[in-house]
Amino acid sequence: MRKIRFMAIKEIRHILRDPRSLIIAIIMPIMMTFLYGYAINLDIKNIKLAIIDYDRTAESRDLAARFYNSGYFLPPDNAVDPSDPERVLKTGSAAAIITIEPGMARALTDMTSYELGILIDGADANTALAVSSYASIVIRQFFMNQLPEGMEFPGIIISPQIYYNPDLKSSHFFVPGLIAVILMMISALLTSITIAREKETGTMEQLLIAPVTPVQIITGKVLPYIGLALLDGILVLLFAVFYFGTPFSGSIILLLAMGLIYIIAALSIGILISTLVKTQQLAMMISMVITMLPSVMLSGFIFEIKNMPVALRVITHIIPARYFVEVIRGIMLRGSSLGVLMIQAVPLVIIAAILIGVAARTFKLKIN
Repeated sequence: MRKIRFMAIKEIRHILRDPRSLIIAIIMPIMMTFLYGYAINLDIKNIKLAIIDYDRTAESRDLAARFYNSGYFLPPDNAVDPSDPERVLKTGSAAAIITIEPGMARALTDMTSYELGILIDGADANTALAVSSYASIVIRQFFMNQLPEGMEFPGIIISPQIYYNPDLKSSHFFVPGLIAVILMMISALLTSITIAREKETGTMEQLLIAPVTPVQIITGKVLPYIGLALLDGILVLLFAVFYFGTPFSGSIILLLAMGLIYIIAALSIGILISTLVKTQQLAMMISMVITMLPSVMLSGFIFEIKNMPVALRVITHIIPARYFVEVIRGIMLRGSSLGVLMIQAVPLVIIAAILIGVAARTFKLKIN
């Protein structure tokens, strides 16, 4: 027993001396508990719904109010343009559009047939199903309340049309997001070990006495990984399209350009980690933790950002994957153009520029 106790004490001392073990043992469970506990919310609420009211009657306004008072739906941030209603779907401002054509109030009075149209963004199959289900409940309750007691449900036809993913396949929603997560993890992981490897093998001093500047060192080290990460992205994209059957509706040039910005941001995270740690193992571990968890949990890849607590929603704004998930889904599923994706493109460019600057400055300070 005495030997076992000595061995246990020795192991405890080793763990306390090893920061990597402490991070794995203490910080990772805390982070995972925090993220899973707060971010996982499978309830779909606060769905942005646009309503175009051509009937303009008290009944049609009452129906619109029923939607927004139901607890499921909210009005979109931007007013819908009746001449181009699909734009609110492409920009992600709304998950669905309900068009109330003239004649609804008259149909209620005359008990004649009437068709109520719903356009649903099917890129997110789960949200599309929820919209269809919740909308049907709200509409049915509204019309039943409008009828005198004992009257039957009138000949109202609800005709939903699902855009971008008519089969509501979950793979069409998840696979593009998975490309964003994989690119972030692989790119950061690749560059996180570059400078750490130089330190670990003792070749950093040789590199520093060479007649090159820190910027040249970083650029020379990053460029091959940019090409490698782009190749990875193209391979995963081909796999998604030809194996999973994910549709590709937009511009491949636009996707490559946006992907390049995203990869540069991810590589900069790796370089920043690499300048701060001394071993490849620690660099790999840190890059996995700070890229995988936020990219999976807080990017909208699986869980709806709008359903997260306010504090987590604020944090998501500094995560590059949040923007690229929207970009790649918009291009692949909706065929969105740069004009539509500018709201995601601008923050992504700013984040990439900041990360490059911080990585270069940190590397220079470390050298000095």
